[in-house]
Amino acid sequence: MLDDTHDPALRSWVDSANDGATDFPVQNLPFGRFRRAGTEEPYRIGVAIGDQVLDLKMALEQCPWDNFHYRMLEPLAAGNLYHLMSLGPKARHEARAALSNALRHNSVQGPFLELCLVPQARAEMTLPCRINDYTDFYTGIHHAQTVGKLFRPDAPLLPNYKWVPIGYHGRASSIIVSGKGFARPSGQMKGTDGTPVFGACRALDYELELGALIGPANAMGEPVGIEQAEDRLFGMVLLNDWSARDLQAWEYQPLGPFLGKSFATTISPWVVTMDALAPFRKRADRPEGDPQPLPYLDSTENREQGAIDITLEVWLQTPQMKFQGLPAVRLMQSSFLDAYWTLAQLVAHHTSNGCNLSSGDLLGTGTLSGPTPGQGGSLLELTQGGRQPITLPGGEQRTFLLDGDTVTLRGRCARAGFASLGFGECVGQVGA
Repeated sequence: MLDDTHDPALRSWVDSANDGATDFPVQNLPFGRFRRAGTEEPYRIGVAIGDQVLDLKMALEQCPWDNFHYRMLEPLAAGNLYHLMSLGPKARHEARAALSNALRHNSVQGPFLELCLVPQARAEMTLPCRINDYTDFYTGIHHAQTVGKLFRPDAPLLPNYKWVPIGYHGRASSIIVSGKGFARPSGQMKGTDGTPVFGACRALDYELELGALIGPANAMGEPVGIEQAEDRLFGMVLLNDWSARDLQAWEYQPLGPFLGKSFATTISPWVVTMDALAPFRKRADRPEGDPQPLPYLDSTENREQGAIDITLEVWLQTPQMKFQGLPAVRLMQSSFLDAYWTLAQLVAHHTSNGCNLSSGDLLGTGTLSGPTPGQGGSLLELTQGGRQPITLPGGEQRTFLLDGDTVTLRGRCARAGFASLGFGECVGQVGA
């Protein structure tokens, strides 16, 4: 649904929101949970605007609001994003409209809210909400084909891939926010003589993904139809599904990912709402000759605007590059348009057996690679399973990640006639 909050002519009284390069113009307005760095104050919800955060706790105290919007913002000021998530699209639209009016140029609330800004550089971010459950899907068909060729050259895609959204139950407790490091995992892996050994992972990898956060819950035993699935989505984040490839290779059969995936998953701190992404919707057409989705995964609306045009990138900086003063290098770029399944299809399929999703549950898309060899969304793809190292600025080579390496994911939406917006960064450092 497009409305005046998407108007590309809108400007904010926050100057940094108007430079055209920011991820956070007034047309975006993502939510995040933060506190001032170096303090022990309670976390509260903020809205990213330019290089600032609008502190909604202070905004509620300092700025006049009508009773309706005061009640709507009160839980956010207390650090509770669940309340707004659980209310559904109408409430989300209303909150967005109120914040857009307050932050746009010549707003009568601007003089009050100027006192409620915190520089993002001085904000300590945490997870936007408590994530109770996490499912990771496998929507990137180019990733599935490339990885499949490494192990099954004659039949890279399994027979069910084009019929059913594949997923596995991830570990919610080890999801961390951007900027937090993690220890290199240990586990069992296949030794050189075929006998398993236990030790530190030697083939640590990243995976470029997006994550969708669930808004309103569905009751157990009540599937969400494809026509209603969009209304269950609140917003999106960048997601790095760190992977221990050697642990994964040894353990994943017959039950799928386990310790090779459960040690860490990083998400970006700002939730870009489905409202902000509305201008970037595209058709979700199947390639000619592919089977059409079964009826419970198919609808006119999903076909017409189920896809979202998001450009994704992976950047890498090593300790040696940092020591030499070299900036991070971009390893690849891909698009969410290449995903085989839409977010609405993920929700419809996940709940089709009566599974109950809760507000704040996270659905990962799976690795989002592009169709060419240089668009692999993981080192597993870019290095052909570790057989072809990539050379970095300064002469270093990598097949997989070493301690101290920093991986940054970025995502951005652009379309002629609309303001561009982004997700911020999703940053993780190995061994920090």
